Amino acid sequence: MELKVTIIQSDLFWEDINKNLNSFSEKINSIQEKTDLIILPEMFATGFSMIPEKFSKYEKELIDWFSEYSSSKNVIITGSIITKDNNNFFNTLIWMLPDGTYKTYNKRHLFTFAGEDKHYSAGKDLLLTEINNIKIKPLICYDLRFPVWSRNKNNYDVLIYIANWPERRNDAWKTLLKARAIENQCFVIGVNRIGNDGNNIYHSGDSMVIDPKGKTISSINAHEEKTETLTLNIDELNAFRKKFPVGNDADSFEIF
Repeated sequence: MELKVTIIQSDLFWEDINKNLNSFSEKINSIQEKTDLIILPEMFATGFSMIPEKFSKYEKELIDWFSEYSSSKNVIITGSIITKDNNNFFNTLIWMLPDGTYKTYNKRHLFTFAGEDKHYSAGKDLLLTEINNIKIKPLICYDLRFPVWSRNKNNYDVLIYIANWPERRNDAWKTLLKARAIENQCFVIGVNRIGNDGNNIYHSGDSMVIDPKGKTISSINAHEEKTETLTLNIDELNAFRKKFPVGNDADSFEIF
């Protein structure tokens, strides 16, 4: 059993939805390999903007864009956008299926250091989804620092983080991605942007795909704009879990 995933590490145009959509449309159209899932960075259409009242009005347009390209490529596409619900703004991951239906995950851990909590509301619910019976848990950026929220309770095979993670903390990004893969005995995918944003914060990308033993299997370099398709062997994951069943000794817990 295999899962083919395509990750897109890209620069973003600061708070310019049209330019970003044109850029990602070209990148998606250029994908020739057969793939099950295309993963875009966090807030790929705007960058990590703190003006949700300006950009949430494009929610429907962005959902329609997801649907168009998911349908035309016959592939699931995920990435996060700014949404509004009952006068609350959210950093929302969209999980779009080719038939136009979709699931959402609202970012749970808001980056207070940058004031995200002053502009957005925190999500309350996890999203567990699947592709061809392969179980997947998608999360957003700062969620990476909170292992309880990410913890595998024998309910997923692949853990995804989409991000706008600054270069100055890239050691933490790379270390924590590997830690999440090892401790949860799963594949971990981290898709981060590159380039300078409107606040003069630099991003090196360092997008990674990591196997359950902590080995990096992606070839994307820092600061490189690149689209890469990889194959995750779920049979090998299951064999490793059976041979080394650390999950049997995990602590039980509840999240409130």
